[in-house]
Amino acid sequence: MPWIAYIVHFVAAAFMTNGIPHFVNGASGRPFPTPFARSASERLSSPQVNVIWGWINFLIAFLLFANIGPLYIGTPGDTIFVAAGVLATGLLLARIFGGVRA
Repeated sequence: MPWIAYIVHFVAAAFMTNGIPHFVNGASGRPFPTPFARSASERLSSPQVNVIWGWINFLIAFLLFANIGPLYIGTPGDTIFVAAGVLATGLLLARIFGGVRA
């Protein structure tokens, strides 16, 4: 598999991971930060905006996984890059959203 596919799998995993908190909070009816917040002081978007933003992230992840080289979970390269994308994005989101809620 070409090396670019591993990078794309990392990025797709990042989009997938970013979609989870937005979609879950939105589907649960809770406001949550998005890039589309109305004002810098408010920082929270409506649950509907979060569901849509989470869904868009899932769609981008799916399109990247489906169209840029096959994803074979269980093979070392694919698994490592997807796991690294999930971990890196999860840690970044924990820092960002932890700071917003503090």
